[in-house]
Amino acid sequence: QVQVVESGGGLVQPGGSLRLSCAASGSAFSIYTMGWFRQAPGKQREMVASSTTGISTYYADSVKGRFAISRDNAKNIVYLQMTNLKPEDTAVYLCNVGGLYSDSQRFESWGQGTQVTVSS
Repeated sequence: QVQVVESGGGLVQPGGSLRLSCAASGSAFSIYTMGWFRQAPGKQREMVASSTTGISTYYADSVKGRFAISRDNAKNIVYLQMTNLKPEDTAVYLCNVGGLYSDSQRFESWGQGTQVTVSS
């Protein structure tokens, strides 16, 4: 199984910045997609940003120009740099990793989430 662990959340004032990290670990796998979702209380989970190997990155309209996703493929880590944070960015941020095991079976793994709170 592929384990996914997020870190980097916290409390920040409006206009501030945070960087989230997500590390995937396990054995005999290759990753195609790494992405970030978020879920605020009473709202549906939404995709924030994703990166697919050899293809492209995706950003939700609400974060374009403020968030940036990047990957360290050698370490199976994905980052989400968040700038100019707004109160509406407050949510639990979850990392999602998808790929193939060495036997060509697909997998999709989720982390436990990290809380981001934007408040003065």
